[in-house]
Amino acid sequence: MPEKFTETPYPLIDSDPHASRVIRYFRPSDYAVWAGATGAFPSALYCWHPQIPTEMADPAKTSMRTALRLGGFLGFFGGFLLAYQRSSARFWGWSENKREEERDLAELTQRAADGKPLYGESPQPLWVQGNAYRNSLYSQLKFSVFPMFNLVNHPFHGTNPAKYGAPASEFSKDSN
Repeated sequence: MPEKFTETPYPLIDSDPHASRVIRYFRPSDYAVWAGATGAFPSALYCWHPQIPTEMADPAKTSMRTALRLGGFLGFFGGFLLAYQRSSARFWGWSENKREEERDLAELTQRAADGKPLYGESPQPLWVQGNAYRNSLYSQLKFSVFPMFNLVNHPFHGTNPAKYGAPASEFSKDSN
């Protein structure tokens, strides 16, 4: 079966990064997007709420406390998903990723030099790791339907481990 490759404008770092790596590699701009979404959602609710000046004096009539709290929670959660998606796009090579590429090379080269598995160890059998990989691959694009994160360490990442000084394995390329 021929292998599938996607041409990207920047180098592929990891086709299915672990959730902890995606979060560790957040940039300050990702945190700014997260904070902006957290504040924007309740602000939009407040601005869209029709308030008559006489009702503003009586909080019992126009209490938006619950709506604003829920809006803050939804903004916080949605902002996190947006920041997570932006960070994942850099791992996939869809946006500028020089900083992540250098950090990834240093981190995984050190793991290979220490004799540790590049992407961590997993107690699950290989078939479970393969299913987890197939389920979470590009799952960040489906956050609007079902937020799913890669929480399983597996050897399927679409890159050649030899670039980190680790021995090449049969899992070095994505195989579906």
